[in-house]
Amino acid sequence: MQSAPDTRCGAPPGAGYFARVGVAELAEWLRTGRVSPRALAETALGEASRWQPVINAFVTLDEQGALAAADQAARELAAGVDRGPLHGVPVAVKDVIDVRGLPTTAGSRHFAGHIAQEDAESVRRLREAGAVILGKTNTHEFANGPTGDRSASGPTRNPHAPDRIAGGSSSGAAAAVATGTVPLALGTDTGGSTRIPAACCGVVGLRPTQGAVSTSGVFPLAPPLDTVGPMARTAADCLLMWTAMTGGQPHTSASTSARIGWIPPNSVHPTAPAVTRAARDFAGDLVTGEVPVPHLRELRAAYGIIQGSEAYAVHAERLETAPELYSAEVRDRLRAGGEFQRREYDRALDLRKRVRSTVMNRLRSYDFLALPTIPLIAPPLDRRADRIGAEPIDVPTALLALTSPWSVLGLPAVSVPAGLVDGLPTALQLVGPPGSEQRLLATAECLQRTTS
Repeated sequence: MQSAPDTRCGAPPGAGYFARVGVAELAEWLRTGRVSPRALAETALGEASRWQPVINAFVTLDEQGALAAADQAARELAAGVDRGPLHGVPVAVKDVIDVRGLPTTAGSRHFAGHIAQEDAESVRRLREAGAVILGKTNTHEFANGPTGDRSASGPTRNPHAPDRIAGGSSSGAAAAVATGTVPLALGTDTGGSTRIPAACCGVVGLRPTQGAVSTSGVFPLAPPLDTVGPMARTAADCLLMWTAMTGGQPHTSASTSARIGWIPPNSVHPTAPAVTRAARDFAGDLVTGEVPVPHLRELRAAYGIIQGSEAYAVHAERLETAPELYSAEVRDRLRAGGEFQRREYDRALDLRKRVRSTVMNRLRSYDFLALPTIPLIAPPLDRRADRIGAEPIDVPTALLALTSPWSVLGLPAVSVPAGLVDGLPTALQLVGPPGSEQRLLATAECLQRTTS
């Protein structure tokens, strides 16, 4: 199968076929006979096998199911049944999301051998759109960590530098897209779990508005904060996947008139100057002002209280009966969440209400708010303490610092690659009002086109 010219920037060395072609092109080629669904599935399976020893992105590859679905897509297209741009396109699914007949291990020894009986609602929608499910991707254990290097299946490695983290918790999904193994992947985001690995690996990750897509069939981390979101190499591809998931019609024109307010990231958490410059330069002339948002540091702490309390409630019985099946880091994090008092939780909810009012006021003056996605480049595997400049930091706290406030507020946010710093990806995060996913992605697409 012939590949298209490489029109994407920032792919890791050796990236595969799907790093060089977008979903819209694939859709056109499938309908003109230039490629077949089976050829795409076979290519994806081959790329997955080639990259697996390097980055450990997958926990399950469903060769038989993927090829059967590809053949079904071919028969439908030949008969004039067209389910949309994802029809016949390979997609990977994070391993906290149920896919009928495949294991859902959630990166944990607790779920070894567990087979999903039904598709998650998000997977069902992708199948209805004709997508071909290739397999399940690695995740930080129970999706409870931003580094992606704690899993019963082993760590996911960064395709740009295998000694570095891929980010978490949707680590395998981001790595699979970055390597060109698949054009699209389905992840989850509670405090940053699509956006953080997207930033680390150099792809696009969307956290949608809270409640915009059903989380039925997704193993919970913290139910009031959990979302399901698409990941892709480009915002344009992410938009096609998002509209397939939600049944909407994509806006095909990129937004060139958005007004963006810049949030100085150091007001939230210490941020590497080169990371700040890359994100700010990428946003370019769309930034029309600097926007102070009070209490974002406190909102970071509120995230820890809400997420920690909710995650402990999900796991309390397992912690009591089989604590040895957890990794020590995740077990300790879960137990710490159980120590929060109800009054602390209530204060966190009250703070959320007050800050949300402030942010919504800011979003009446600006279309979107912007800041880096993460305050540093991807750290080495297993590193938990580092420095930004002269300031010591806790790595998991830092990775979540710029993403988690928007999770607490339930707002949509997208991470889009902003270039390389010291050879590793960095990213810009755009935050919008509820229901603005299409406009967020259109604006991100505009920025990607402008800088390509």
